Amino acid sequence: MDTLDGTEWDVLIVGTGIQQSLLALSLSRSDKKILHIDPNPYYGGVEAAFALKEAEEFVTRHQGSGRSIQNAKLALSPSLGEDAETKLAPSRSYSLALAPQLLYTQSALLPALVTSRLHTQLDFLAVGSWWVYSSKDGGNPSQADEGATGFEERHPRSTLTKVPAGREDVFADKTVDIRSKRSLMKFLRFVGEYEKEEEAWQPFSDAPFQHFLQEHFHVPSVVQAPLMALTMSQKPSEETRTDFALPRIARHLRSIGLFGPGFGAVLPKWGGLSEIAQVACRACAVGGGVYVLGKGLAGAPDQAANSTDPQLSLKLTGEDTVRSRIVVGSQEGLTSVLPPSAMQAREGSTISVVSRSISIVSSSLSDLFPPFAEGSPPPAGAVVVLPSGSFSTTDDQDPEQGNQPPVHILIHSSESGECPYGQSVLYASVDGAGNEETLKHAVASLLDPVQEESTSKVLWSMYFEHKYHQPVQDAVDAGKDDRVLVIPETPQDLTFDDSILDSVKEIWQKVMGPDVTDFLVFEERESNLDDDDEEV
Repeated sequence: MDTLDGTEWDVLIVGTGIQQSLLALSLSRSDKKILHIDPNPYYGGVEAAFALKEAEEFVTRHQGSGRSIQNAKLALSPSLGEDAETKLAPSRSYSLALAPQLLYTQSALLPALVTSRLHTQLDFLAVGSWWVYSSKDGGNPSQADEGATGFEERHPRSTLTKVPAGREDVFADKTVDIRSKRSLMKFLRFVGEYEKEEEAWQPFSDAPFQHFLQEHFHVPSVVQAPLMALTMSQKPSEETRTDFALPRIARHLRSIGLFGPGFGAVLPKWGGLSEIAQVACRACAVGGGVYVLGKGLAGAPDQAANSTDPQLSLKLTGEDTVRSRIVVGSQEGLTSVLPPSAMQAREGSTISVVSRSISIVSSSLSDLFPPFAEGSPPPAGAVVVLPSGSFSTTDDQDPEQGNQPPVHILIHSSESGECPYGQSVLYASVDGAGNEETLKHAVASLLDPVQEESTSKVLWSMYFEHKYHQPVQDAVDAGKDDRVLVIPETPQDLTFDDSILDSVKEIWQKVMGPDVTDFLVFEERESNLDDDDEEV
């Protein structure tokens, strides 16, 4: 197609983030004419994955304050040291994800990928151990001092404690006394069917989870940190509520063993959610969808609020004008066609910010990837949680750090396809803006107890901040125009939120009509997608 000018479409989708891409997938067998555009020169939106050169270009575009992404910077680039320059592989050897997320095996997304036949184009790898960091210099210890083993024997100033994956691990742990084990086992039996025990936890539902553990189960503080780690809460422990924590821990424990012994979460190979987004877009292209990168929505020049025209006239960047029965996108992507009241509601909504860093490390960090069982291959992912107050960004411990949010670091090995063999990628995040130094110190603190003969070095690192507007229903329904459908912003969670599928299904239902019910349920294509390689 030489030009888009004057063309007509059933659906125009703006943006190629995970939600828009799943919507495109859901419409790929509908026989509708779909135009899918993205103002960025790459797929994935805020869930994109980049090679090194692309990541540095991304930093250049987002250095100042912006919309979703802001204050990006290279914290350490190859030009800063000869050692880094000689050990970094070529740019295309890396695939660095902006928003890596864990997928629990009980996630609704996984069966949807199967029924939509997308699973044949994707590889998933196991996420292995959860670890909790503690420092002997004033942090919140998660291990008893006596009888310590493993990391602590080698590094008495800092410790990484493996979170028990089940009852067997609890009994085998020599660092927890019998009384604490009994309390912990009592809680684990309870959380397995906590929905049936509402009378026990409902009085504590809006109280801090650690208070519930202490008062109802007498779980001592020494073993609370591992349980807090399983919640993947980005809030300080005092702000992590019981009604938030219980379903998170239950999901973690119930997911273990579903796809294999010892693990309950997976990660997509080659770049996280970006890989799912690109494969979904490719499926839509095979179904006839047209894709154009580097082109966004510039306005609706002929649109009137009370228009009876079934189609919208939409101006794209570059002066092309198209007509479409429906236009779908995030509020940010639809800024030029939404009424001012919608954008005012968005700007007045609650805004949260997460600080993130991506670091390439010159070591496989193999100690963090113990195999699940004898003879089984090591996992490709691990999780390290640095609880509030467990480390200091200065030489002196700040007494107020205990009120700070925890730092989470997702470690991906070279098995993930995101870095060369012998290296690893560390994705660090913490709630709040302006936390570059916090993340830098967190990564350094993690590397200290897992140094492999002092060879673990950060070769390259970038930092950025991700803003998130809490959904405002008045903004989502702004204008009450059935031709303009707004997708809520993707939650900034560390695990995939199944509410994303609910949002996509709601938009899909509005496009397809109330009588269609086969959401993401497709028959096998006659030929494999590999035989229909489109330009996506």
